[in-house]
Amino acid sequence: MNIKPLADRVLIKPAPAEEKTAGGIIIPDTAKEKPLQGEVLAVGNGTKDEEMVLKAGDTVLYGKYAGTEVELDGEKYLIMRQSDVLAVLA
Repeated sequence: MNIKPLADRVLIKPAPAEEKTAGGIIIPDTAKEKPLQGEVLAVGNGTKDEEMVLKAGDTVLYGKYAGTEVELDGEKYLIMRQSDVLAVLA
């Protein structure tokens, strides 16, 4: 991984979009919703005002329009501020 977030930013790999509904219906690509959960891959050092509480390996929930999408080696990632993360899944 060649990306190191700065300050209070985190690098997240979004979870893959659901392929099927609970009832077994296959969802076409055009109807898939953007995933709202992902895994933290890298974190910045935080700022003097905000301590970094997230760590690599955390599974998190974030807002629908949070972050900036970045593509590296064909993979899509999100870079967002720690404050855009809504929750950490246990």
